[in-house]
Amino acid sequence: MSQGSYHHGDLRAACLRAARELLEEDGSAGLSLRAVARRAGVSATAPYRHYPDRDALVSAVAAEGYRELAGHLAAAHPSPATPDDLAAIAVAYVRFALDHPAMFRVMFAEACDPNNEERVAATAAIWDYVGGVVRGVFPGADSAALSNAVWAVVHGLAFLHLDGKLDAATPEVVTDQVHAAVNALFTAARTAAPAQAEA
Repeated sequence: MSQGSYHHGDLRAACLRAARELLEEDGSAGLSLRAVARRAGVSATAPYRHYPDRDALVSAVAAEGYRELAGHLAAAHPSPATPDDLAAIAVAYVRFALDHPAMFRVMFAEACDPNNEERVAATAAIWDYVGGVVRGVFPGADSAALSNAVWAVVHGLAFLHLDGKLDAATPEVVTDQVHAAVNALFTAARTAAPAQAEA
């Protein structure tokens, strides 16, 4: 797109599109305001109207990723009520990471602006979603502690698959591994509880 034909009302959206394209092609190493400007077909200074620095741009990209992740999780099971439902959501989380590896790494492994309101709100929405699922599936549990534990386990599984430490050869293999890991934890917790009560 030439600079002359560019519609400035779309600048923010154009910059985000360009950033995501660069991310998919080169990972975060190729993500800079200057590269985004070139890809969007605008002047080198144009992106600074919306993003004062790279961290702000990365935060905006990450916020989009969090919103998309939330949609994937909600689509995996609209009304989770059992550990199996939660395992299905865990699979969706890991699948999102594998389907969008560069985005996932930007969301969780790149420095972002901690004060970016859009990113903070999108991250909070994920936390609220996870907390709501945990409260629905385990109504008597300490929801804050269990939410932390569940997210930590599922997030760890996502990165283990991304980094090639767990087999990600097919979607079926990933699904089986994530289901097995999540269900094993819940089974172990149920088994341990009566034993601790008797001790």
